[in-house]
Amino acid sequence: MFPSRTVPLRLAAVAAVLGLAACASGESPTFVAGPATPSPAAPGPATATAPPSGAAPSRTPRPAQPSATPSPRRTPSAGPARAACAGFPADSVWRADVSKLPVHRSSATYVNSIGAAAPMHPDFGAGRWEGAPIGIPVTVVRSGQRRVPVSFEYADESDPGPYPIPADATVEGGPDGTGDRHVIVHDPAACKVYELFAARPAGGGWRAGSGAVFDLRSNRLRPAGWTSADAAGLSVFAGLVRYEEVAAGRIGHAVRITVPRSRDSYVWPARHAASASSDPALPPMGLRLRLKASVDTSAMPRQARIIAEAMQRYGVIVADNGSPWYLSGAPDERWSNSALRVLKNLRGSDFEAVDTAGLMADRNSGAVRAR
Repeated sequence: MFPSRTVPLRLAAVAAVLGLAACASGESPTFVAGPATPSPAAPGPATATAPPSGAAPSRTPRPAQPSATPSPRRTPSAGPARAACAGFPADSVWRADVSKLPVHRSSATYVNSIGAAAPMHPDFGAGRWEGAPIGIPVTVVRSGQRRVPVSFEYADESDPGPYPIPADATVEGGPDGTGDRHVIVHDPAACKVYELFAARPAGGGWRAGSGAVFDLRSNRLRPAGWTSADAAGLSVFAGLVRYEEVAAGRIGHAVRITVPRSRDSYVWPARHAASASSDPALPPMGLRLRLKASVDTSAMPRQARIIAEAMQRYGVIVADNGSPWYLSGAPDERWSNSALRVLKNLRGSDFEAVDTAGLMADRNSGAVRAR
């Protein structure tokens, strides 16, 4: 099982850099992570409660740093993700339209625990902070990229290497960053993403806290109870807002968010919990929320409007502990920081949790039920 661990602090400074930080039905029964046995206790949408020894402590967000003027420099190794094989299959839960799903019966409780009055924080943008790109970079590699060894602190829940990670792969927070230090490598030719948490170069390879490989042609989930490079055991890449999507006029998937505190359970499609608290008011990992249909997005600048529309149709997924309503995206010099800043006008009260139980066909697959 995944042992308790001490993890690096999440980078909360980036939002300050941009000024961005400023009655359900059909619920599935609870099942235990690992070989699952249904239980009638604590109803929720396909909820799995992590064993006491399998809960990692909550990650504490860093305090916001003084604002700074972003630099116009680019990050050479964080090239744009190619259109081909840029996400999971069309029937993936990440791509499921949740705009018509019933509101979860605990929606108000969850929203209040995350922060009903807290603003949305786009945790990405253009420019740099302390020498690092703002957001979670994606390094795109070509076919044939040399594979290197990767050692893991939590090897029992990590996909073994070698991984095709170049020596100059961009690290979240920069070479000297003290946050989550994600490294995300996208290989469009192989249709795979390779993801590391707490990654640092080591000799001719890398060392990391944990790591996962995702085949973008498959809906297979990680083993129940396993982490990934994300606390929820999900793909980080799958939930990032990327500039190419917005430029094309549409984001076709749910977006990754963080919450201040989660509870020691997870809901499909998540596979791992990251808390020692059993407080039912706290959201489980994998909880899906959506921006309410009543929120008028028409007056927003284009970049903000497209992101808001995606949150109404596909929603957001709780993927890690951090600051409230932090929305994950990849850095790009083409982002308009002023346009992204408009998303800060959204508050937690503009969101509602949804019951996704009716979407699940198989708890070990991310494919949604045919309807």
